[in-house]
Amino acid sequence: QVQLVESGGGLVQAGGSLRLSCAASGRYNMGWFRQAPGKEREFVAAITRSAGNTFYSDSVKGRFTISRDNAKNTVYLQMNSLKSEDTAVYCCAAEPKSSGWSADPSWYNYWGQGTQVTVPS
Repeated sequence: QVQLVESGGGLVQAGGSLRLSCAASGRYNMGWFRQAPGKEREFVAAITRSAGNTFYSDSVKGRFTISRDNAKNTVYLQMNSLKSEDTAVYCCAAEPKSSGWSADPSWYNYWGQGTQVTVPS
């Protein structure tokens, strides 16, 4: 059974940094998504299982970095230069069977519980 546990959220001032972690029960294609109050779930970043190829939304490209430690089955999201519009609940997601990646949340079959990131305006 696929299990995902996020950690690392919190409150940080604009311009600051946070690193989110997603500890998984195995090595999967992984994605990070976020959802702000009153808004739809939004793709943030993804990393493939085998090659570790990475993909980002335009809104975070150049500020966020997704990476993985295969020995620990953990995926990270390093968030720099945070803005108030980055405030959201961040969730990691896993797809263990298909190859590649997707920005579509319906492609992922397993989700973590989410962690809150707050950047006051």
